[in-house]
Amino acid sequence: MTALIDHTRLHRTAKYFMDSGRAATHDDAMGILRGFGASIRVGPEVEASIPHQIALLTLVNLARRTLLGGVEVLGVPDAPLVVPLARARSLADAVVELGGTLATTGNPLWPVAQIGTVSPPADVTAWQLTWQGWRGGVVPRHDPRRLSDDAANPLTAAMAAAAAAAELFAWHAKDHAMAGRRAAGISLWNPGADWLAPDLSEPALAYLPASLWLIGLGNLGQAFAWLLACLPYADRSKVELTLQDYDRIAASNESTSLLSSVPLVGVKKTRAVARWLEAAGFNTSLEERHFGPWTSRGPHDPAVAFCGVDNGPTRADLGSAKFELVVEAGLGAGPSGFRNFSLHTFPSSRRPDQIWRREDAGSAFDASAMPAYSALRKSGLDTCGLAQLASRTVGVPFVGLIAAALAVSEPLRRLHGCGGIEIASGSALNLCDVECVRLPFSAYALGHLPAR
Repeated sequence: MTALIDHTRLHRTAKYFMDSGRAATHDDAMGILRGFGASIRVGPEVEASIPHQIALLTLVNLARRTLLGGVEVLGVPDAPLVVPLARARSLADAVVELGGTLATTGNPLWPVAQIGTVSPPADVTAWQLTWQGWRGGVVPRHDPRRLSDDAANPLTAAMAAAAAAAELFAWHAKDHAMAGRRAAGISLWNPGADWLAPDLSEPALAYLPASLWLIGLGNLGQAFAWLLACLPYADRSKVELTLQDYDRIAASNESTSLLSSVPLVGVKKTRAVARWLEAAGFNTSLEERHFGPWTSRGPHDPAVAFCGVDNGPTRADLGSAKFELVVEAGLGAGPSGFRNFSLHTFPSSRRPDQIWRREDAGSAFDASAMPAYSALRKSGLDTCGLAQLASRTVGVPFVGLIAAALAVSEPLRRLHGCGGIEIASGSALNLCDVECVRLPFSAYALGHLPAR
């Protein structure tokens, strides 16, 4: 069975336990993930609240991809779905569609994530998702601090879900002693600030980008799409999205990418994401070729690009495509860096080709000597297959969503009178410590639409 694993089927989070040496085989790594699970308990607010439904469905979608023991949801009412994040009509059916299980009693061995007004059972590790304005995250059950859970910026509810997924994974993986004992969150208006402290400078969302170009539709690109569907557009049919990717969905994408599933294996990423976005009401155009120096924006194409590719040579060419604004999100690699994220915007003090090389330097980390790879070699995997497996990076969906939330918030900040961010970096292991290099304010004149 182990010999059948290749880079297209590899679960990217199982690779963490393979690359760190904690799992002796791929099967052992998958066994570790099958021991991870979570209970989500929701309060009555979820029946009609857009941000509460966003928080719930985002957390189910994220957690079910890494906590393979199961994600059970308790307290889901008989209520209509009020967000365009699933094709189901009812909230309960949406939970099931996205991979959750409806339950009436919780697994006593699993930690709990709470959304809304709900009391957890005694003597269980639990987090409360909470958000307000442009700030969102989680607090542990013993922490009395709580934000208002308002609807000022629905991205913060998704951000709270990503913080919960990160803490749930760290608690199960036992690789951070403070998981379950600390608050964790981010201000999308002022990254690096205290996310639990009031910020009177935060505006309510009034304006949203009218057109965008998404480069790369893997972990980050699909997170961009998910978050765009969370935004409160008054009329999504007026939004123009150009989607660029040349690849097809592989089985391994299900472990990291929010819009990927086994039935979609073999489908072009552009078409799968376009189908999902169009069902949510957006207009899409497809570009099904590699991004490179031959890519050039036309006069009627979106002026703003979100880039979520995972290689330096492609990033190096971002400056030649004639975009007015590029927001590039990046993820860390390897067993010690996969929770890291970064953000670059252009134009800035340096060109993309001054930051990234056009020759791919590859990864400095070599996992091939770890026991899991030795087991694969003994089972008959050839040198080429082993090299392909070892070269794939560890991946988790919640870090992609955190990075994407910062990226999607960049044009939102500029639309609402805030200066831009040139560079930002942080880690899901310490969300309260995001470092930023800021840009002075300049008016965003690249097309906008009203929010509801």
